[in-house]
Amino acid sequence: MADEKTPPVDSVPAEDTSAPQADTQAADAAPKAAPKAEAGAEPKAAPKAAPKKEKPPALEDKPFTEFIEQHFIPTLESALKDKGLDDIQLTLDQRPLEVFGVSDDEQYWHVKGQWRKGDRQFNIAFTKDNISSPKLFYFADRGSQPSTIEQFMGDERKITLDLLVLFTLRRLNGQKWLARN
Repeated sequence: MADEKTPPVDSVPAEDTSAPQADTQAADAAPKAAPKAEAGAEPKAAPKAAPKKEKPPALEDKPFTEFIEQHFIPTLESALKDKGLDDIQLTLDQRPLEVFGVSDDEQYWHVKGQWRKGDRQFNIAFTKDNISSPKLFYFADRGSQPSTIEQFMGDERKITLDLLVLFTLRRLNGQKWLARN
C-alpha cells in the first residue's frame, strides 16, 4: 500500500512532480559525496615534536673537586647548621689516612668536618677523585685520634648530592652527635 504522496508505479510523472526525483538524486548523491570527502581528505599530520632540549649535565658529573667544593660542602654545611651545629668547619684536602695504627702514606681526598673547637671531627675519605669511588668514614671525639675506619655508602650504586648529604647526616646521628634519642 502506498501513501497519498507516493505516485503509482505505472503512472507517468507529471511535470510538477520532478521534485521527488531531484530529492532522490540529491539523497543518493549526498551519501556518496560524504565518503568521497572522507576518502579524499588528507589524513591529519601528527604535530611535529619539538626538538628535545639538551639537559645540562648532572651536578654529579662535574669534576670531583668542583662538585665537592661548590655543591657538597655548602649543602652539607647548611644541613648541619639546620641541625644546630653553628660552628661547623668543612674542608677538602688531600692527605693520608689519619687513623691510629694505619701507616699507609697514600694520599686520599678527605672532606673533614670539625666543630666544638675541634673537639669533634669526622672524615669522609674518597679512595679516588670520583664521588662513585669507594669511600671511608672515620671520626674522633674529645680531640682523640681516630681509631676505626668504616666503609661509607658501599651499597649505593648511584651517588647523588642528596644521598651523600643524607648518609653523612645519618652517620653523625648514629653517633648521637646531632640529636639524642
